[in-house]
Amino acid sequence: MAIELEFEKPIIDLRKKIEELRELTKNADVDLSQEIEKLETRLMNLENEIYINLKPWDRVQIARHADRPTSLDYINLLFEDFFECHGDRLFGDDEAIIGGIAKYKGTPITVIGHQRGKDTKENIRRNFGMPHPEGYRKALRLMKQAEKFNRPVICFIDTKGAYPGKAAEERGQSEAIARNLFEMAGLTVPIICVIIGEGASGGALAIGVGNHVYMLENSWYSVISPEGAASILWRDAAYAKQAAESMKITAKDLKELEVIDGIIPEVKGGAHKDVTKQAELIDAMLSESLQQLQRLSKEELINHRYEKYEQIGNFSFFNNTNG
Repeated sequence: MAIELEFEKPIIDLRKKIEELRELTKNADVDLSQEIEKLETRLMNLENEIYINLKPWDRVQIARHADRPTSLDYINLLFEDFFECHGDRLFGDDEAIIGGIAKYKGTPITVIGHQRGKDTKENIRRNFGMPHPEGYRKALRLMKQAEKFNRPVICFIDTKGAYPGKAAEERGQSEAIARNLFEMAGLTVPIICVIIGEGASGGALAIGVGNHVYMLENSWYSVISPEGAASILWRDAAYAKQAAESMKITAKDLKELEVIDGIIPEVKGGAHKDVTKQAELIDAMLSESLQQLQRLSKEELINHRYEKYEQIGNFSFFNNTNG
């Protein structure tokens, strides 16, 4: 059964009416083709109106859709000969982070991504895409290996945040995230990051320090979730919708703020509507990005990354006081 999002209800209701008329035409000796055609035109206009004018909270809902493509979905569609690597060589293997070696258009690359499950059983196994410190250490191990063999790094970001449990904190969650930020800033290979769903807090940033950072049109990226912000601002997570409006967490907002480098368009209704087509849209951006970055020397890649993050948050202050 298809999952219905709140803002899609008018579209779903109209589709049901069209299907009812088609069944009536099929089972009764009645010609309703003109009525069906009018409703289909109305449906197309309604879809355009709703999907073009999505609110921030609507995009959060799409980013969280249970059928939204995961990192592994895109890895299988975009890359060849993917060989998954396991473990951080310190504690264990965290399945909330997936990573390994692959080929992209003939070029050897290292690919890393958050991985959530498709059902309850897999979500439990992958901890709902919320990594423990060993997940980030596995990612760092793969990045350092990529640097050793001069392979570009491609990261897919999709997490509600790093796991905040007691055991994760005991094993050094904050240190693991901080170490990744430090090490990624100085890697001498191209790093491309794509936010494909949710990008929450340090859990997202720990594999998000890239030369180029892109967002899918209906993803979100923020220091905290709308529910978390609402709990702080209004002491009530029920105000998440209002928080999403004011937090500037959408791809459009972050592109205007120059936090990200580009927006990857999504198929109408969200990436889950056509995963293959969505992979093609990501592919076009990845290909162009990689070509640009491969022209830079090791020193230029580091400087490019440094300058990118240095300018984020810069502003001019004009003091209009006299004297």
